[in-house]
Amino acid sequence: MEIKHRHKVLLVANTGWNLYNFRLPLARFLRLRGIEVVLVSPKDAYVEKLQAEGFRWIEVYLNRRSTNPLLELLTIGHLTYIYFREKPSAVHHFTIKCVLCGTLAAKLSGTRGILNAITGLGYIFNSPQLKAQILKSIVIFFFRWILTDRRVQVVFQNIDDLKFFAQLKLIVPQRTALIRSSGIDINRFSPSCSVPKSSATPVVLFASRLLIEKGILEYVEAARILKNRGIRATFQIVGAPDPGNPSSISQKLLSDWDKEEIVDIKGHVDDIEKLIGLSTVVVLPSHGGEGVPRILLEAAAMEKPLIATDVPGCREVVDHEKNGFLVPAKEALQLANVIELLLEDLERCKAMGIAGRKKVLRDFNDGDVVRKTAKVYDLIGVRVTI
Repeated sequence: MEIKHRHKVLLVANTGWNLYNFRLPLARFLRLRGIEVVLVSPKDAYVEKLQAEGFRWIEVYLNRRSTNPLLELLTIGHLTYIYFREKPSAVHHFTIKCVLCGTLAAKLSGTRGILNAITGLGYIFNSPQLKAQILKSIVIFFFRWILTDRRVQVVFQNIDDLKFFAQLKLIVPQRTALIRSSGIDINRFSPSCSVPKSSATPVVLFASRLLIEKGILEYVEAARILKNRGIRATFQIVGAPDPGNPSSISQKLLSDWDKEEIVDIKGHVDDIEKLIGLSTVVVLPSHGGEGVPRILLEAAAMEKPLIATDVPGCREVVDHEKNGFLVPAKEALQLANVIELLLEDLERCKAMGIAGRKKVLRDFNDGDVVRKTAKVYDLIGVRVTI
């Protein structure tokens, strides 16, 4: 017998990976409350995992790297067709391209409720390259038109991005919310999983997509500096290049680092909590454009001290000199100095880790985050029982 649902909501992202790693708690929460949840993304290795969770998935044509207007029109057209066919009560878009193309499709299809999540500004808003600056002007033009629509609610993950959009008059303050991060599973990422031995070589962990804007070049240079100083530590890199992003590092550069033996390259892993548990310090020297970096939340939840850059998003997680350190972006020497400082003071590492776990429990529990998101759903006509 077909189940009757009060509402149908489409969650739309640029990868199945994004939906599986960041949106699954929200999807489960909505489903438990009688809402039909349909997931929309391009096809990748995580689609089968989403379907194994019992969710219906729809493939959409979306080329993350493309700036070809004809291909963007194809994406908008495909999303419009999906929205016409599915007739959802609301659509929830994640990442810049999905927000742009999806909102245009929702307007064309007459979809009543539109929720847009600005989860970081990324390459277009942070790269100094001419191509990025041109794209930024185009995106701002369309954002000013689509984000001020009366059907649209916009959620930001950090206050800096919200203020930036407000200054450019891209949003309506009364239809805007601040919900910091997509939340973290405090049971999966728990101090009980941390098992480093005091006699073992300290481990410094960098875990992220391997993009220039994530600060990976500065991290490797900091490792090189510390090795030359005679600092005894293992500098790990966890993650893979992202061919869909213009700032992705090359396989050749990874190979060169591997030959140099300055860093220990682990590649992509699914059980990141195991490597966090074995680490001494977790580092993310981002150039900016973050929403709220997931790796910092995961590490803080596992009582690891953090080193990040003083940029939007990272500032949401790291309280300077309390649960970690904030350093200037693109400054490898200062990054190296702070890493050395923590490696030589394990008691301080422990105290910072405890403070970080307390902050995650207070501000970033995924259960609290989905309940806050559910309240925004009420504003777009989808009543969620909390």
